[in-house]
Amino acid sequence: MAPNTAHNPVFLVFPPEVTVPELQPTDRTATTYESSTPFPKLLATKVKIFGILQILFGLMNFSFGIIFIFTFEKPYPRFPFIFITGYPFWSSILFINSGAFLIALERKTTETLVKMSRSMNFFSALAAVAGIVLLALAFILDQNYFCGYSGGVSECKAVTTLFIGILIMLMAFSIIELLISMSFSVLSRDFDCCDCEEWC
Repeated sequence: MAPNTAHNPVFLVFPPEVTVPELQPTDRTATTYESSTPFPKLLATKVKIFGILQILFGLMNFSFGIIFIFTFEKPYPRFPFIFITGYPFWSSILFINSGAFLIALERKTTETLVKMSRSMNFFSALAAVAGIVLLALAFILDQNYFCGYSGGVSECKAVTTLFIGILIMLMAFSIIELLISMSFSVLSRDFDCCDCEEWC
């Protein structure tokens, strides 16, 4: 053996299954890979995504409500039913608040914030269920809303298609919002807040 290679260190790499007892130190400490916190990072990421989606759906509901403001034109004597109920506005407030609480919950978790977030998601789920019922009634009551008052058939069909499309989008947003609110309540069901300050 050459004198310059005698002092080079040798590193042995073993797969996890192979262990050599004489090469392992005896003063090892146990390392666990499970999180001891009740709010793991993956769940925190999901909560943040749910919050962002709720805010986005709330803003889209509000923008469709703004579009309905412009339907009160002659010869139409009233607003559409869904606008009269105010659903695009009060639902958007609940959805945006619920999303903001979820994002705040992801950033700093306290017992009060968890309770507020759960209650806001409960109210959002109720609003989504009410919205689904109101939108079903709107499909029934306003199916001939534009064509019933307008004289021009070509304009009436195009505007009715747009109106029904907006109602379908509002229905889709309500169903997705209901699923998001229920998902959060299922995900957060097992948490007890005895040590909320330790959550990620």
